[in-house]
Amino acid sequence: MMELRHQFDLGILLSCIKMARSTFYYYSRKAGEPDRYEQVKNLISRIYQDHKGRFGYCRITLLLKRDGMAINHKTVLRLMGEMKLKSLIRVKKYRSYRGDLGRIAPNILNREFKADRPSQKWATDVTEFKVRGKKLYLAPIIDLFNQEIISYEVTDRPLFKGVMDMVKKSLPLAKVSSQLVLHSDQGWQYQMQKYQQLLRENGITQSMSRKGNCLDNAVIENFFGILKSELFYLKEYESTEQLKSDIKDYISYYNKKRIKLNLNGMSPTEYRAHYYKSNN
Repeated sequence: MMELRHQFDLGILLSCIKMARSTFYYYSRKAGEPDRYEQVKNLISRIYQDHKGRFGYCRITLLLKRDGMAINHKTVLRLMGEMKLKSLIRVKKYRSYRGDLGRIAPNILNREFKADRPSQKWATDVTEFKVRGKKLYLAPIIDLFNQEIISYEVTDRPLFKGVMDMVKKSLPLAKVSSQLVLHSDQGWQYQMQKYQQLLRENGITQSMSRKGNCLDNAVIENFFGILKSELFYLKEYESTEQLKSDIKDYISYYNKKRIKLNLNGMSPTEYRAHYYKSNN
């Protein structure tokens, strides 16, 4: 347009593209000005890349504000649109590995997912991954206080040993707590006498969902959905070993860097540290 202006009458050019003269002069003026949002765009791009495209405008706005930048979420949304940056995450439904369901056990948690302090209420479950005909199983424990993964095991088969090792790794945190509840579904692993005995010996109260009711264990189910949407579904895996390594890295990222809106824009470990700092 600017080049043609020197060869043709401006009025004729504007009529051809149906642009008002005032609009033309506005953008001509803007073209010669420095981009006032250049620094913000650089920060947005850095955050977006650091989190591998997992963050949308809401979380990016929170991180910008944490860095002392006063900016509106609508502005961040607009700038991300201009930069063609969009969250890659589209949460999909998933089906966790349940094993055989058995008798109904007491549902002590009763969907009371809020916890007042760390290591008050935990939840666990097992989920399955399929990679080129092979399977991988993840068994984590999540703290309902801050949705932090406090221990986990990744195995090639849904072995009882993996569940026991997972619980044993969490015991140092359990020993400093009182009235701790560990909730699960009615999977066969959680009905084994050795599992129940391990919990009793360490002062942990066992709670189990009602038969076939996944909403009774919604927090851990939600974590599995996040994990698969932000990791597993975004990549074509060649081997279970590759996935196993990525799960380890992702859980570290999830605990330490992935901020949550319901944790006041903090990551799980930041929220826990904030709690102890505020109560000391």
